[in-house]
Amino acid sequence: MDFLKFEDVSFAYPPVEGDVDQDGKQIQPPAIFDHFSAQLPGGFVSLVGPNGSGKSTLMLLAAGRVLPNAGGVLLLGQDTRALNQDSRDKLASYIYQNMELDTDETTGALLDYVYQNGSLGGAAAGVVDPSKDFLAEIKEVFEVADLVDKKLTALSKGQLQRALVCFALLYGSKSIFMDEPFFAMEESQKESALKYLKAYCAATKIPVYISMHELDLTKKYADTVMLFYPNHDIDLGTADEVLTNEALEKSYGVPASMLKQSEELSREQIARRGWV
Repeated sequence: MDFLKFEDVSFAYPPVEGDVDQDGKQIQPPAIFDHFSAQLPGGFVSLVGPNGSGKSTLMLLAAGRVLPNAGGVLLLGQDTRALNQDSRDKLASYIYQNMELDTDETTGALLDYVYQNGSLGGAAAGVVDPSKDFLAEIKEVFEVADLVDKKLTALSKGQLQRALVCFALLYGSKSIFMDEPFFAMEESQKESALKYLKAYCAATKIPVYISMHELDLTKKYADTVMLFYPNHDIDLGTADEVLTNEALEKSYGVPASMLKQSEELSREQIARRGWV
């Protein structure tokens, strides 16, 4: 059974009320996918490409957070149209880009709640160290043990991102989708998070799809890479097969050497804003 199957999928976002052209006519958003079919693997998968190329939309469709206008999406053999919210969440966890939660609960209380009330039922062994409880291992790896008494709304952007990844793991869904989950983390935290997620994916056989801009980290950790183009074409393969200079320049529209400079600039901006 394929992990993820798109069958003749067409999808466009609904028009935004009040979004009109110069003649006063309603603007119809363009199709992101038009009769798109693909069989996609499990494992540890990184989605890369410029903004607006379809990375987030593919994951939203895959995880059943949006439904196709036509065609079907099968996740682990189940049609996403047929899932209620509970069955959908057990099948797929999703971390949205720039996700925020409005709650007065402490981080520790929320970690405990998700662990106890998710599919794991509060009882799972660690992935790296099976002698540890899974929650204890997660707190250590993602450096959230010192945050348990803080309200979630009081966390910095980088701290919140680490907590959100913990929630996704502790819930115990059969697949995980993450949209730019690391952008405000320190570099060492990104490395430790990706190293752990790769080990988690290998040990549990739970597929993990991550959209991120850090090409060096994608090359280092991803089993499979999906490179998206502005016209919504997608290349699928290993990092060596897909992330060639020629393909990257076609995808991003700039010389490959400039992409590294862009990554470094983004990290400087994050540090200046104190998001870590």
